[in-house]
Amino acid sequence: MKSRSLTTLACAAMAFCLTGPARSQDEGGGGGAPRTPIPELPFHPVDGFFKYPAHYAIGRLSGVAVGPKGNIEVLNRGSHPVMEFKSDGTFTGSWGEGSQMFVGAHSLRFDRDGNLWYIDAADDMIFRFDAEGRTVGTLGNDPEPWTWLTHVIERAAIGKANFYQETDIGWDKAGNSYVSDGYGNSRVVAFDKDGNFLRQWGERGGGPGDFNTPHSLVIDNNDTIYVADRGNSRIQTFDTSGKLKNVWRLPTAPWSLCLTNGPNQVMFVGSVGKVYKMSLDGKILGQFGRPGRMPGTIDSIHQIACPDEKAVYLANLYASRIDKWVTN
Repeated sequence: MKSRSLTTLACAAMAFCLTGPARSQDEGGGGGAPRTPIPELPFHPVDGFFKYPAHYAIGRLSGVAVGPKGNIEVLNRGSHPVMEFKSDGTFTGSWGEGSQMFVGAHSLRFDRDGNLWYIDAADDMIFRFDAEGRTVGTLGNDPEPWTWLTHVIERAAIGKANFYQETDIGWDKAGNSYVSDGYGNSRVVAFDKDGNFLRQWGERGGGPGDFNTPHSLVIDNNDTIYVADRGNSRIQTFDTSGKLKNVWRLPTAPWSLCLTNGPNQVMFVGSVGKVYKMSLDGKILGQFGRPGRMPGTIDSIHQIACPDEKAVYLANLYASRIDKWVTN
């Protein structure tokens, strides 16, 4: 009995050394269960904001992005993959119908110059579009089975610049791209502004700097990189060289991240049934939402857009619904 007790104490001590104490709400950065309740924020949905045609076949709602002119791009895995709206929710059109490139539609992002980027997790590709929707650049490489039967070595290892079900993309002030890569590789990979591979960091795991499904990535005005480490229920922050800065543990798994515009940025974090508002020192400022798949509830928020602190746009994945939530 004494030996067993000593063993238990030793294991507990080792776990504490490896993980450290949980950081509370008072200490900043979350820590699983905060010591003080998280404030409820007075956000509410805007009923009927998005006015797209009746009987449109909408699949899983996977992405939403707000452009520099207030235009809203919505991504789904249905018959009308990309839907476009004015800032007031008026529908202006859709595109991508009949294309196979949207089978693995994962997310959308506007870069600092207003270019639209599309992340295709099924084909391991990221596409950059110009203002009129033409493809003007790509990252990654989609698999072509016929090449494996001709001039490519069978079962050869893919290159470092290739993705394995990537999930999101962000940009630093120099124009370099950073990709959360993703379901398969569980790493972050960086490219220069011309699309050339620069570096990578992280692998699958739960230790500092590693990931278990890095599902979303954003970069603030100071070039700090924030990665939603969904499988580990935490957000990790890095500099552009890949050096780990902070680890923020959250009450639930972060699915999606967005940063507000302007000099005083805050972060909104989409999760399952809940959205959190955070300061950039890791403190949870508040939360809103209740779980469900019907109007007025929040599903798994696959992507979130937040042009300011008063309004957020939510891509409810399994509810096949896009929402706008606002506060006074």
